[in-house]
Amino acid sequence: METDIKVEECERKGKLTLVLALAALISAFGSSFQYGYNVAVINSPAPEMQEFYTQIYEDRYGQITENLLTLLWSITVSMYPLGGFFGSLVVAPLVNKLGRKGTLLFNNIFSIVPAVMMGVSEVLRSFEIIIVARFLVGICAGLSSNVVPMYLGELSPKNFRGAIGIVPQLFITIGILTAQVFGIRSILGNKEGWTIMLGLTGIPALIELLILPFFPESPRYMLIQKGKEGTARKALQQLRGWDDVDEELSEMRIEDQSERAEGRLSVLNLLTFRSLRWQLLSVIIMNMGQQLSGVNAIYYYADSIYSSAGVREDHIQYVTVGTGAVNVFMTIAAVFIVEKSGRKLLLLIGFGICCAACVLLTIALHFQTKLDWIPYVSIVCVIIYVIGHAIGPSPIPYVITTEMFRQSSRPPAFMVAGSVHWLSNFTVGLVFPFLERGLGAYSFIIFACICLVTLIYIWVVIPETKNKTFLEISKLFAERNKVEIVGDSEFKEMRAESDEVEIKSTFL
Repeated sequence: METDIKVEECERKGKLTLVLALAALISAFGSSFQYGYNVAVINSPAPEMQEFYTQIYEDRYGQITENLLTLLWSITVSMYPLGGFFGSLVVAPLVNKLGRKGTLLFNNIFSIVPAVMMGVSEVLRSFEIIIVARFLVGICAGLSSNVVPMYLGELSPKNFRGAIGIVPQLFITIGILTAQVFGIRSILGNKEGWTIMLGLTGIPALIELLILPFFPESPRYMLIQKGKEGTARKALQQLRGWDDVDEELSEMRIEDQSERAEGRLSVLNLLTFRSLRWQLLSVIIMNMGQQLSGVNAIYYYADSIYSSAGVREDHIQYVTVGTGAVNVFMTIAAVFIVEKSGRKLLLLIGFGICCAACVLLTIALHFQTKLDWIPYVSIVCVIIYVIGHAIGPSPIPYVITTEMFRQSSRPPAFMVAGSVHWLSNFTVGLVFPFLERGLGAYSFIIFACICLVTLIYIWVVIPETKNKTFLEISKLFAERNKVEIVGDSEFKEMRAESDEVEIKSTFL
């Protein structure tokens, strides 16, 4: 008897089933991987691509100026985050209409089509087709960066939500590393291989399109937004690995009743809804802090730092791959420690490390030409920064965004989060070259200040969400927002019954 109760209590906490693990891996590989891959894919073959741009333009119109080539290349690079912004704008209507899984399947159009376009660009002798394709694949990234965390957060039991929620970020880092490896001159980062390298982004999408339909849609979406309890129950049973899912369904029903009483939220009134004020502000601050903390600038600066440290020009690509490997390794570490250490602690440690690394990097860059050993300090600062960002600022905001909002408010919240994310990304890419030119090494002091401000906000405002249900997290923020959760009496009654079961289990 005692053994049966212990087993039941263990199961109540949720477990990592094969269906849940495969759903996470396939959706993250098919969608999140592409986000990371396309961030880095044009870095290594940039000289060959610019040579292609020059050749095509001069064949058509005559001599190309250096300024015009720079403009065309800047447009090519910036189309990706711009597409990401537009992809974020359609998150809410798509996930509400097509569902989470349905949106991911639909999103593959914005990967397969541009993959073919980029793959045939050299044959068609058109650089314009690459620019358009970069915008389309940016839409794919904008959708996937928001929908995959939402989908996996709703599939996962509360005690695995943090670890599963970091899987998308893990595959983003794997995508970056894969592009860096393929970009090595002796592999595909050369005149013959760059079009193949660009076109490979369609393969993960094709795999996802073939396999993901066999996995369940979000049970919360099916019950709360579609009213299909039977489908939701069947999906939960597949995901949890047992038949008794009544407690989770009850929690969803209470959330549904609460949201019906409060009124469904649209994207427009989300900004003025009092019960979500601090959640929305927190999402904006975290996403701005994530992108404006200097992570893209660090990668932008890395090659020049490695070069000044005495790394040979033909070896820099291998050092860059090594940095990407550190990023992947630390993100894997975050998957295993997030449920033990909590989300808030990882964010605080991560932003703290990034802040300190930016300060030290500023000092190192200032003295770089004066002391022989200082350039190696710069390399260490870059690696430390990457480690700090990988364990907190990169993966955790997606997890917390999923957890802080309930079902109907989650899609518009992700739309806001994604828009802030991609606009901030675009801003850094646009502004940093001018910052570097005007301030030089001291531009990293600005990033250090942003890290510090974000750290203080997280410390003061954001609660720990580890191992809590969506309703429990809503209750935490309701106190800060000074509002009452509608349906709170049912929520308290359900928690009391759950606590009673736990007490009985302990004594038995």
